[in-house]
Amino acid sequence: MQRGRGIPLVGKIALSLAILALGAGVLYLAVGGLRTVAGGLGTQVGGFVKSVTATPTPAPTPLDIINSPLLTAPDEPYTSQGKVDLVVTVPADLVGSTDHQIRVYLALKDQSKAPLTDAPISATSAKTIIPIDLEKGINDISVTIVGPGGESDPSPVVRYVLDTAKPKVTVTSPKDGAKVNAKKVDIKGKVQGRSTLIAHNSDNNASITGTAEADGTFVLSLALTTGTNHILITATDPAGNVAEKQMTIRRGTGKLSVSISASDYRISRKSLPERVRLSCSVTDPDGNPLKGTSVTFTLSIPGISTITAPGKTSGTGRVSFETTIPKAGVDTGQGNATCLASTDAFGSTEDFTVITITK
Repeated sequence: MQRGRGIPLVGKIALSLAILALGAGVLYLAVGGLRTVAGGLGTQVGGFVKSVTATPTPAPTPLDIINSPLLTAPDEPYTSQGKVDLVVTVPADLVGSTDHQIRVYLALKDQSKAPLTDAPISATSAKTIIPIDLEKGINDISVTIVGPGGESDPSPVVRYVLDTAKPKVTVTSPKDGAKVNAKKVDIKGKVQGRSTLIAHNSDNNASITGTAEADGTFVLSLALTTGTNHILITATDPAGNVAEKQMTIRRGTGKLSVSISASDYRISRKSLPERVRLSCSVTDPDGNPLKGTSVTFTLSIPGISTITAPGKTSGTGRVSFETTIPKAGVDTGQGNATCLASTDAFGSTEDFTVITITK
């Protein structure tokens, strides 16, 4: 029996091609699956690494935003009181808060500010009163609000100036004891700036009130009476400190003045002859003694001729003349004595007095 020769050549070729195709398919499926697996694995590993190395993000926390408080400025920063009450206004939503406080800062002259005290917020009002002690000189004060979220911006600075010294009053014009030819006198001087001044004349009860300029200069126009005027100037500085200054001013008559006097105004005819002395005083329009003034004395006695005599005033503004009234020819009755003063600058004037001859 004859054995067959196997698969024909064509069949072998077809079978080989089939096996190659099957192997390629398997290989394709294997490579694609591997890529899929590797891709999935890479994704898992990358996610793990990222989760381990990423910076953690904190959960958001609400901020405690605090508005600045307000500090009430004083009407007058200067004070002589060592303790003042600060008036602090806080936002309405903080009234009664026990989690917040008011912090007071104090800055002295040429120094940085520093915390002075913490005070609780009023339980019933937006305004809180905080008493503090002042240091001598400049006190610059500000306030903040301190709470769980931190500290607010400071309030605008408020200034207090503690001043306990009396102001110094200086009168530059007129000088103490000066003579003024006017119904009023302008008193000029210097004192602490913005001080209140009162000038009082005790001789005519006149008063005038004024305020010094920012640089301390002042002018007070005060009414005068004839003769000596006693004047008291009272100064009150912005802090309330008080000082006084006294001075005198003499008011002139406003014109050339002559005054005559006699050693005797009633002379008995029986006592004649008798010497009599006439005196004359001359002052200028400001009431000052007028030296070197030419005067003429005249004495008229009933029954005898008029007696005249020249004279000139001394440094005191005075001059005298003496004469004898004779007995012969003198009658009883009224006579008079006259003094005539003549000047180039102020003109002429005279004064007279009566001299009576009795029995």
